[in-house]
Amino acid sequence: GGVVVAVGGGVIGDLTGYAAASWLRGVHFIQVPTTLLSMVDSSVGGKTGINIAAGKNLVGAFHQPIAVYEDLNILKTLPSREFAAGMAEVMKYGMLADAELFEMLEATPLLSWKDERLASVVQRNCQTKADVVNADEKELSNSGGRALLNLGHTFGHAIENVAGYGQYLHGEAIAIGFVAAAKLSEHYGYISAIDTDRVISLIESHGLPSSLRSPLMIESLFSAMGKDKKVRAGSLRFVVMDAIGVAATKDDVASDVVDRIWRGLGAVD
Repeated sequence: GGVVVAVGGGVIGDLTGYAAASWLRGVHFIQVPTTLLSMVDSSVGGKTGINIAAGKNLVGAFHQPIAVYEDLNILKTLPSREFAAGMAEVMKYGMLADAELFEMLEATPLLSWKDERLASVVQRNCQTKADVVNADEKELSNSGGRALLNLGHTFGHAIENVAGYGQYLHGEAIAIGFVAAAKLSEHYGYISAIDTDRVISLIESHGLPSSLRSPLMIESLFSAMGKDKKVRAGSLRFVVMDAIGVAATKDDVASDVVDRIWRGLGAVD
């Protein structure tokens, strides 16, 4: 069977992992992530998949790498926009499970591979993700579980799909998704307006967008959300924050609430 090695960012890792999962019903593969985003998120956890016209990650498999090799020196050549996009996944873990990380980034943004905190932050993120994945590897939990890692992604994936893949980097789209998730959480009384402002400030302090760069059609965004792999029994599942550092899944979200949030981010009819 041999061993397949994925050297690259999240797309390369997902594509290689899916090929490894499919070939001979599964051969070993190793992840060597070369972007910050893939180091802290996509290379860990065993999700592999490819995008099709209908939406992101709709074709894929769970296939764990036998090893993940990360060398932070590789990040010296990463463009600053890509680094910032990777930081979106870093701050995600602060929002859903690690308030201390959130507060550290809030006090002093992590903006470069030269930051001496980077190694410990990457390690911390990987550990948080591994803990969540180990408890619910195939996202079968009826509430919480691995689905919490999708904070901001129901909105973010829709933005990527409707804007056209490549218009927004994944981290940029989910950063806007974090704002949407925070506003949703605030609407239902889980967090305060102050907490929502903290999320927005953290995103902007890392050079990421907190609203749509140009208007997208609400109807198209809703259509894209309906194809999200987190749909359960025909209804959308959102991840909300109970507090900074604590997340939960929520299924009973009214479409008019989502409509209002989209408009607040710059979507139009």
